[in-house]
Amino acid sequence: MQAPISRRTFITRTSAAACAASLSPLALSAAEEPAGTGFDFPLVDYHIHLDNSTIDKVLELSRERGIKFGIVEHAGTKENQYPVVLSNDDALTGYLKMLEGKPVFKGVQAEWGDWMKCFSPKVLAQLDYTLTDAMTFTGKDGQRVKLWDKDAEARVDMADKQKWMDRFVDWHVEIISQQPIDIFANTSWLPASMTADYELYWTPERVKKVVAAAVEHRVALEISSGMKLPKLSFLQIAKAAGVKFSFGSNGRYPNMGKLEYSLEMGRALKLTKADMFTPAPEGQKAVQRWERSGRKLSR
Repeated sequence: MQAPISRRTFITRTSAAACAASLSPLALSAAEEPAGTGFDFPLVDYHIHLDNSTIDKVLELSRERGIKFGIVEHAGTKENQYPVVLSNDDALTGYLKMLEGKPVFKGVQAEWGDWMKCFSPKVLAQLDYTLTDAMTFTGKDGQRVKLWDKDAEARVDMADKQKWMDRFVDWHVEIISQQPIDIFANTSWLPASMTADYELYWTPERVKKVVAAAVEHRVALEISSGMKLPKLSFLQIAKAAGVKFSFGSNGRYPNMGKLEYSLEMGRALKLTKADMFTPAPEGQKAVQRWERSGRKLSR
């Protein structure tokens, strides 16, 4: 039996096939904005992985493409099986030190709902942002299931896809409302058997539930060039509600910074810098807001 592919491999294959000024001192200056984009904000790809590359090689691409990069590494418990998973303060501090002084934004891709217990608020607050998605779901046996795996549909009981979709939407809302995150990535992704009927499953009512949670909790929704998601119908509802957006490629070298779909949707929506995510300043980061609200990380 063929072994399940990782999300990294899955997204890399999908991407290949599919092919603002920030308060941070690392923000791109107006002079560095890519010429001819038609936007009033500098371009940032907030969803970059360093797989099979180095930070120096990635920075060469950033300069060549005139796009600032946000680097993310997977973060959470060791139950999450990736080549690198940051699982404690020491590992996260080492990662931050590796990126120190580099002209990038520093982020993590948080895994599952228990990642917060791995880190202290003080160390998490040294990140520029935290990103996550809904592509891992609870199976019938209570275990986490990677929804892109071939046997996922049987393991999560998707016989009635409309009922499952209601659960999936609730899962989006739970993640957005119960985790100190800044960006919700791969927004509106669906399992393979459902992708052809996107509008059937992502009804306006379901979209509005996710969008309302994002607005309430100040979570930006990623416009993914790697996934070519969300579709315009979803994005129009989100923009009308006042959602902030980020651009992301989910790129691995040398595909980071390829933001064609993000730019296409940005132009269709007439996005301006007021619509775009920028990392929060000290004191306003998601984990700091979380702590002030009285909610504690489960450590």
